[in-house]
Amino acid sequence: MSIWKTKPLSVLLNEASDDEKGLKRTLSARSLVALGVGAIIGAGLFSLTGIAAADNAGPAVTLSFILAAFGCAFAGLCYAEFASMIPVAGSAYTYSYATMGEFVAWIIGWDLVLEYALGAATVAVSWSQYVDKFLANYGLHIPQEILHGPWDSSPGFINLPAILIIFALSLLLIRGTKESALLNNILVILKVTVVIVFIALGWGFIDGANHTPFIPVNEGEALLSSGKMTFLNFFSSDYFGHYGWSGILRGAGVVFFAFIGFDAVSTAAQEAKDPQKGMPIGILGSLIICTILYVLFAFVLTGLENYLNFKGDASPVTTAFAKTGYTFLNSALTIAIIAGYTSVMLVMLMGQSRVFYSMSVDGLLPKFFSTLHAKNRTPYKTNLLFMIFVSVFAGFVPVSDLGHMVSIGTLFAFALVCIGVIVMRKTNPDAERGFRVPFVPVFPIIGVIICLILMAGLPIVSWERLAIWMVIGVVIYFLYGKRNSILNNPDKK
Repeated sequence: MSIWKTKPLSVLLNEASDDEKGLKRTLSARSLVALGVGAIIGAGLFSLTGIAAADNAGPAVTLSFILAAFGCAFAGLCYAEFASMIPVAGSAYTYSYATMGEFVAWIIGWDLVLEYALGAATVAVSWSQYVDKFLANYGLHIPQEILHGPWDSSPGFINLPAILIIFALSLLLIRGTKESALLNNILVILKVTVVIVFIALGWGFIDGANHTPFIPVNEGEALLSSGKMTFLNFFSSDYFGHYGWSGILRGAGVVFFAFIGFDAVSTAAQEAKDPQKGMPIGILGSLIICTILYVLFAFVLTGLENYLNFKGDASPVTTAFAKTGYTFLNSALTIAIIAGYTSVMLVMLMGQSRVFYSMSVDGLLPKFFSTLHAKNRTPYKTNLLFMIFVSVFAGFVPVSDLGHMVSIGTLFAFALVCIGVIVMRKTNPDAERGFRVPFVPVFPIIGVIICLILMAGLPIVSWERLAIWMVIGVVIYFLYGKRNSILNNPDKK
């Protein structure tokens, strides 16, 4: 039994066939674009923009978004080729299985599970805070005891709203992908409309002084350029990542959390009506739309208010919009943020269950997790499991500082997908591809390099947490996955 054995393309394509045992194909190209926009526009736009500006890049956070999007573009091209070629649920896990073998596939699948779990939990906590702010506009308040977990900076007993929204969305996903996509489409229209309104109304109130200096000075970079500090000392010092060009780099790593949406689109490949055409449109279309909105939004946000005033601000958008005088739109803005967070959680929970479903189908996890609902043909047992798992994080654990970990996990997945395209071009050069990455291997290699650079810019604690989770995953693989893998044990099928 080899841990490096790859899953044949013919087997993957056979699994993608739309029969009574498979997932139901209900998503159009338009729904896939909306799915991507739904996952991308959320916490990254409404919270992380202010955080990255205050702590890392200043007004140059717009450049951080461009750098992050640049890295996503190369990874997105690779995802689009794979998704049109292997229209199977599982995203980077499935692609790695076909190119780099079972062990690498397990590692990336285990990574994606945590990425989506922590992402959904983090967003659920922020969602509950914005719901409380919205109710406060009408004189209503959620008791602090049920709004904060016991280990929050403002401790309570449990974050009940965060748990309730995870439960509600998980049950909706069990009901069916079509119904979930319909809700997502409505939420996307709402929040994109308000984002555009924010940009349009705020543009006329931009104060040029807030954009000066556009790239705040990093004293460590000055010492580095003068030869008074070595690069190694600078990289390990507190200077690194706090303004200057290193701040733009770290800011890109921070806001990368906001770009994981198109990754989630690829998990729905097996539910797309025409994956060969729809998946590239969904992945690249959502990435292009959101990048434009992100850059414009960040430019207006930092132009309305000095970036230093966003430090520790949980709702920088509200703070900035107050400068316009359109205070009557605050409620609409808060509703859009709540809608944005809701659609992000919906897509993350969906992506998470589809990765677990694929790993179970391959025998790496118990069959329990790939059991489909008799009527809805959704992996309802997996949905129920993660409904509980994510709720524990959202309700009791302060996960707001784990955005870095989500980013590093995503970047790791992106790098492997870029490598996978190069491998697949060598091993399966004649396979049908609905979309082809141009300039292979140059573009995929650029994608890998950018991902590694952004990973290097993240705090060391992110690497430590990722390593701990991976060690747990490796132990589970050798105790269960390797022994029960269908690829290595065909008789177990």
